Amino acid sequence: MAVPEAVAGLAAIPGVRTAAQLGEPSPDTSASAGSLPLAPALAKLVPGGLRRGSTVSVAGSTALVFALLAEATSKGSWAAIIGVPEAGLAAAAELGVDLDQLALIPNLGAEVAAVLSALIDGFDLVVLGPAVARGMQSQLARRLAGRVRNRGAVLFAVGPWPNADLELRVSNRRWRGLTDDGFGHLKFREVVATSRGRGAAARPRTVALQLPGPDGAIAVVEASAGRGLTEVPG
Repeated sequence: MAVPEAVAGLAAIPGVRTAAQLGEPSPDTSASAGSLPLAPALAKLVPGGLRRGSTVSVAGSTALVFALLAEATSKGSWAAIIGVPEAGLAAAAELGVDLDQLALIPNLGAEVAAVLSALIDGFDLVVLGPAVARGMQSQLARRLAGRVRNRGAVLFAVGPWPNADLELRVSNRRWRGLTDDGFGHLKFREVVATSRGRGAAARPRTVALQLPGPDGAIAVVEASAGRGLTEVPG
């Protein structure tokens, strides 16, 4: 598909406009609109919610990206995921993502800057997959970060991102659920999530999470959550 046709297709999505169709940002999409909502389990990890106009680097877990999108999409915000053709939509839905508010763009094509700019103009949350983020030229990354600030979007990079406003990392993954004799079903996965960034997020934070929890959604690990269950690395 040619780039003009691709951008026209994106602009046909309700709520999506291209840069040429935008004048001054409307009140609900400008950087002054504050923050987008987050699941309560992420409140300590990302204090103050997802700040509009910010860039976020996420390492170690696609599930955490879905959890970050969940509350905002359930409240009507639009999200776009670029360059993650294998995105697990069933897992995203279990973590609370409203799939009716989600657009998947498997491949950007040749005009990377034009398409990404159109997406940032029209979506509240934009996720760049590992290959897209890794292959981003530093000059283009700076331009996109500036556009994110101006439009009040939130840009997620699955992997490193230069001068990200917030860096999130997931480690120490452990599945739980099998009994001591090795039988049963996996119940949930415990992880350790860390964050560091600027402003309210300047102080490094560490939170133990269930990702996913027993019901599929993200949850904070309770002290007795794993009692009587066997850990399974993974």
